Amino acid sequence: MTSNEILSELKALSSEKYKANVVKLGIPETCSIGVSTADVRKLAKKAGRDNSLAYELWNTGYHEARLLAVLVMDKKKLTLQEAETLMYDVISWDLCDHLCKNLLIKMKGYEELIEKWCDSEATYTKRAAFTLTASAAIHEKSLENHTLDHYLALIRMNSDDEREHVKKSVSWALREIGKRDFDYQEKSVLLAYELLENGSKSQKWIGKDALKELENLVKTEGRSRLISADSQMGKEIKS
Repeated sequence: MTSNEILSELKALSSEKYKANVVKLGIPETCSIGVSTADVRKLAKKAGRDNSLAYELWNTGYHEARLLAVLVMDKKKLTLQEAETLMYDVISWDLCDHLCKNLLIKMKGYEELIEKWCDSEATYTKRAAFTLTASAAIHEKSLENHTLDHYLALIRMNSDDEREHVKKSVSWALREIGKRDFDYQEKSVLLAYELLENGSKSQKWIGKDALKELENLVKTEGRSRLISADSQMGKEIKS
């Protein structure tokens, strides 16, 4: 498929309902087509892996075309420098998280991006650092304790940030580290209380938000990670 063919299909799938949802995220109306994520994923499967095509889609500036571009990109042919260039264009939390969870976390050396971005002045670049941290805590089963401890230290050092989309990603990273096992639940709870009791206004918010879940985790058979007691599976364990 060519980029023009894909754009034509996206526009054919457009709906005012989805367009309104995209605009609510802060995406300019002129950059929104209005297509569901499910339809974007279906188109990505038809398009296959093609970085040239992905860049053509990305450079259209359309939000949905960029979501699709992430799914079309081949991580093995993308450099960390190119990944940084993509991040410069991100202007919404959903594209940030989509880029991190579907592409960047799968790249060799993504840890360098966490280190480089965790104190960024750019909202979505900094959010990306902690989205990657959360994703690593969830999916990287081989993460060593010293790496997790370092991520907790990065949270401690870089959590004084009033921006909503940054605060939420920091809380998310802290909660996901806490779900690794009971040792890291304890470490994460201690850090959350430290932020709540001694931190800035934003750090107090992060600590309070994280504790809602961190203090309510349970272990279930067949899963290595802890889960929320308020989840469906968690409720079944408690009952």
